[in-house]
Amino acid sequence: MNEPNTRTLEAPGAVLHYDVRPAEASDHPVLLAIGSPMAAEGFAALASRFTDRTVVTYDPRGAGRSPRTDGALVTRVEEHADDLHRIIAALDAGPVDVFASSGGAVNALALTATHPEQVRVLIAHEPPAFRVLPDSGPLLTAAEDMHETYLKSGFGPAMAKFIALAGHHRGPVTAEYAERPAPDPAAFGLPTEDDGTRDDPLLGLNMPSVVAYEHDFAALKAASASGRTRIVIGVGQESSDMVAGRAAIAVAARLGIEPVTFPGGHAAFADKDFAGPDSRPDDFAAVLRSVLS
Repeated sequence: MNEPNTRTLEAPGAVLHYDVRPAEASDHPVLLAIGSPMAAEGFAALASRFTDRTVVTYDPRGAGRSPRTDGALVTRVEEHADDLHRIIAALDAGPVDVFASSGGAVNALALTATHPEQVRVLIAHEPPAFRVLPDSGPLLTAAEDMHETYLKSGFGPAMAKFIALAGHHRGPVTAEYAERPAPDPAAFGLPTEDDGTRDDPLLGLNMPSVVAYEHDFAALKAASASGRTRIVIGVGQESSDMVAGRAAIAVAARLGIEPVTFPGGHAAFADKDFAGPDSRPDDFAAVLRSVLS
């Protein structure tokens, strides 16, 4: 595996840390593998399967090694997209290929809408774009409730609500969803005591701003029509009926393209430390390589 070297980049309100795994003799475009709030370490398994090209991973602002420096309590998608723009510019390697997962896929779509010249191929895997779904109202209400629960009661109760919603696979979320009893954090192995911290990048900084983002589909279609940028929407074979999978299918429909099915579920590209039994990095990387070719 190509050993990573870590670089830093100052951006308004944050110091970004990113890792470059160089493949000096490669004639492939740089592959930028990103998530949000998943940090660089979650993409190590995938990077190890692309040693024939330079792979770049990073910690999004407010996560891992990339702290916010301005004390802001909300991170906007536009900020994430600008961070990606700055990292790609700093690489000075021409248009890159991007594999983006979950919230990272939302951010990468925003990047591509504003700076299509920086992206050769974008594979946006299961972006949780709630606004494109017919049940967007209840979904956004649930997302706001997670954030409010986090501020009021801490990580455990809020994360339990997140897991329950992310794993919902019984059709659209209805207004009655909000009336269900709150899930027990202990049932998910989560803490029941509030430790007083409020700096979680998912439930604090990025919820609900990421899932509520309004995508610029006209700009994305224009980027594709230019012939310089190819946009691929990925959906997990085992998660297509869950919220992020449904959103991916809806985003693809808005772009007028068919989604590409990847093995496993939402995080199958990662190793078992991150994806648990859903971990299928070999199978996932094989499909990703085919899509990139």
